[in-house]
Amino acid sequence: MSDLSRLQQKINIVFKDRALLELALTHSSYINENPDLATASNERLEFFGDAILGLVIAEKLYQDFPESDEGELTRLRSALVRRETLAQVARSINLGDYLYLGVGEDTGGGRKKPANLARTLESLIAAIYLDGGQELARKFILKSFGPEIWGQAEEGAGTDYKSSLQEIMQAQHQVTPTYHLIKSTGPDHAREFTVEVKAGDVILGQGTGKSKKSAEMDAARAALENLK
Repeated sequence: MSDLSRLQQKINIVFKDRALLELALTHSSYINENPDLATASNERLEFFGDAILGLVIAEKLYQDFPESDEGELTRLRSALVRRETLAQVARSINLGDYLYLGVGEDTGGGRKKPANLARTLESLIAAIYLDGGQELARKFILKSFGPEIWGQAEEGAGTDYKSSLQEIMQAQHQVTPTYHLIKSTGPDHAREFTVEVKAGDVILGQGTGKSKKSAEMDAARAALENLK
């Protein structure tokens, strides 16, 4: 097993039980090739970590988006816990460098595979929970899923709003909605954009966001509400 002090320094967590951290990083391929060195993979931890992650993300969304209905919250949660997002978070802490893989999986690019990274991140979350408690795991999740990740989740969920609006307008009026930037305010590091969505000369809705894409999403959402 390799030295994991750099990983612990990266996540700012020191494990009391090092074996838990090692287990979180152990891929099933490693077990198959090294039965004398390890007896279990991280699959059970992955199962537990998935549940912990889902709860923390759901609580955060419930608190931060009080006006969102169940469908909107579900779309946001899906965007946050999907494999690509988890893999992105795992890459931010170089998690792939610390995986215990079989030779075949390693030479096949296993350290960079999104599925391996996502599953290992969930396993790491479970290990943190078991070693340091619920609050430590919660802090790790919320810190790891920083503002950029949350923004991407909002934009990803917003794809449904824009697609739905376009389908409705094309089916009922044979027009494609267009999005127009009205204004942007605030300093460069904290800009807020305002966007209108129109069908021809008719304004369907207006929205704001921390990026043009999220403002377009909000405008599409407003337009759908107005159409109802």
